[in-house]
Amino acid sequence: MLIAIIIILLIIVYLFLIAPNTGRQEEMTLFSKVYIAHRGLFNNGDGEWVDDSLGGANNTDKKNTVDANKTISLEKTDTEAVIPENSLPAFIRAVEMGYGIELDTQTTADGRVVVFHDESLYRMCGVDKKLYECTYEELMKYRLAKTEYRIPLLSEALEVIDGKVPLIVEVKSEGNWQRTTRMTAEHLDAYKGKFCMESFHPLVLSWLKKNRPDVLRGQLSTNFFRSTLKRAWYENIILINLMLNFLSRPDFIAYNYRYKNQPSFFLCRKLFHVVTAAWTIRNEQALIKAKKVFDVIIFDSFIPD
Repeated sequence: MLIAIIIILLIIVYLFLIAPNTGRQEEMTLFSKVYIAHRGLFNNGDGEWVDDSLGGANNTDKKNTVDANKTISLEKTDTEAVIPENSLPAFIRAVEMGYGIELDTQTTADGRVVVFHDESLYRMCGVDKKLYECTYEELMKYRLAKTEYRIPLLSEALEVIDGKVPLIVEVKSEGNWQRTTRMTAEHLDAYKGKFCMESFHPLVLSWLKKNRPDVLRGQLSTNFFRSTLKRAWYENIILINLMLNFLSRPDFIAYNYRYKNQPSFFLCRKLFHVVTAAWTIRNEQALIKAKKVFDVIIFDSFIPD
């Protein structure tokens, strides 16, 4: 009997820890009505850096070569044009084709909010530096995927998106995550479009719960034992199993679709009926399967049928 009581109490505590907020499903409906273009509708082509050559990455021309009003019309069959991820033309193209947008925010050493995914500039700019160690002026020297396009400010991205499609903003935890979270939220305070915020870092969502309770917030997760990021085993277990949900009570869970049967995610979906987002779908076959499980679809590397 004692063992049974202990097991029941542990189950209750576990469910308390992972329970999300399920009171705002209706507010998330708009995000499930369109496919969400991961980092915009991009095609890096062969522009990602694979060696130590800096090539044209040190271009010191500070002019932003993207006109916010420029039309970047591309047919669904056009796979040749190089449009870098998290760039203004990638966002313009997604808007033109009616897709929602997911983008990533970080802050520079001098406190500017920019849109960029990686901690290092190497893959996209060919420079072996961490973004948060660079000033904005320094970032202006570099170009994305060997194109003329540079790393945009969040304010520039919001201007070209202009509330025309739903927006998912991922706050990256690299560098000073507290400053990035606060400054990203401040930028979005004046944004008139429909948006939500998400992060892998549970404390980002906890900050949002306390300081921006009206903003829809989502917990990102995956099987971190399969990740290249190095964490202690117990941290991986806690994050994989969403056991810090009690800190933020996220309004949705964005999970790597390959691990959709992970127990805690499964319970959040089936027991608590939380809104779920699949990342990142990269072909039509995976899309068909993911739509049977997830409410929101985040995609890249192909044009959904």
